[in-house]
Amino acid sequence: MVQETKRARLIYNPVSGQEIMKKHIADVLHILEQLGYEASAFQTTAEPNSAMDEATRAALTGFDLVIAAGGDGTINEVVNGIAPLKQRPHMAIIPTGTTNDFARALKIPRNNPIEAAKIIGKQQLVYQDIGLAYQDSYFINIAATGSLTELTYSVPSNMKTMFGYLAYLAKGVELLPQISNAPVKITYDDGVFEGDVSMIFAALTNSVGGFEQIAPDAKLDDGNFTLILVKTDNFLEISHLISLVIQGGKHIEDPRVEYIKTSQLTIEPQSDQRMMINLDGEYGGDAPITLRNLKNHISFFANTDEISGEALSFDPELKEIAEKFAHKVEDLGETEN
Repeated sequence: MVQETKRARLIYNPVSGQEIMKKHIADVLHILEQLGYEASAFQTTAEPNSAMDEATRAALTGFDLVIAAGGDGTINEVVNGIAPLKQRPHMAIIPTGTTNDFARALKIPRNNPIEAAKIIGKQQLVYQDIGLAYQDSYFINIAATGSLTELTYSVPSNMKTMFGYLAYLAKGVELLPQISNAPVKITYDDGVFEGDVSMIFAALTNSVGGFEQIAPDAKLDDGNFTLILVKTDNFLEISHLISLVIQGGKHIEDPRVEYIKTSQLTIEPQSDQRMMINLDGEYGGDAPITLRNLKNHISFFANTDEISGEALSFDPELKEIAEKFAHKVEDLGETEN
C-alpha cells in the first residue's frame, strides 16, 4: 500500500523581521520536502485577514500541516483561521518578529528560519491551550489591559523593525509616569476580585513581552490561564516589581500582585474609563470581556526537549535590556523627586 504524501502550507509575512523569510523560502520548502511533505507557500498581503483566510482555506482543503512564519501577530492570525474548525491540522511556527513570545515558550529558534523549520523533523508535539475572547477571537499567548499595555499600539512599525524589543522598553519608560489605576471587577473560577488595578494579564505561556518569568509556572496544556493583577500605579513600585521579575519571578509573592490560576474570567470595568484589550500584542476590543481557555485545542510542533514544567531561565540578552529599563525608571524617579 502506497503511503499518501502529507501536505504542508507555509504562510509567511514577507515584511516581518527585515524581510528575513523572503531570503529563505526555498530553503524552508526544501526542508519540508525532505521531511516527507508536499510543500507550498503563501505570501500574506496587506488585505485584512490575509493570513487567517489562507489558514482556513488550507485546513478545509486537507493540508496536514500549516506553518505560520512571521511575528506574534501573524501567528495569531493563522491560529484564528484554524481554531474555529472541527478538524484542525498540526501547526508549526517560524518566528521572525520583534518579541516572538510564543516561540520562546515553545523553544523555537528565533530569526533563523532554517533551524526553526528543522524543529518539525523532531516530531515533538505540544497540545496547546488556546484563549477565546468575545466568542470569535482567539489568542495563543496573552490577553492584557491597563495603561502600560497600551504601549504596543504606540510603537511605530518601523521602530519595531529597526530596534525590536528595545523600542517597546523605550516607549514603556516614557509611559510609566502616565500609568493609573482603574476600578474593576474580575470574576474567575474560585472567586471575585474587586478593586483598583493598573495592569491585568491573562497568560497562556510563561513568556510575556519577552520576559520569561512574568508567569513562571505557566503550563502550555493545563487548561488554565495565569491571571496577574498589578494593584499599584506608582511607577517606582512598578519598577521594583520589574526587578523582582528579573530576579526569577519573585514578584508573584509581592502583596501588590494578585497571582491566580483560572480556566475562565470576566473583566468588567467599574467606571467610565475605557479598558482596551490587547490580544497577542494587538488591539482586540474593549472590556467588558469574557476569556475562556480551550484546553489542548491546537497541536504545535515544538522543541519539547528544552521545555520545562518549572520556571525557565531568563533570556540573557533580554535581561540586560530589562535591567537598563529598570535603571531608566529609577533615574526618572530621582528626577521627579
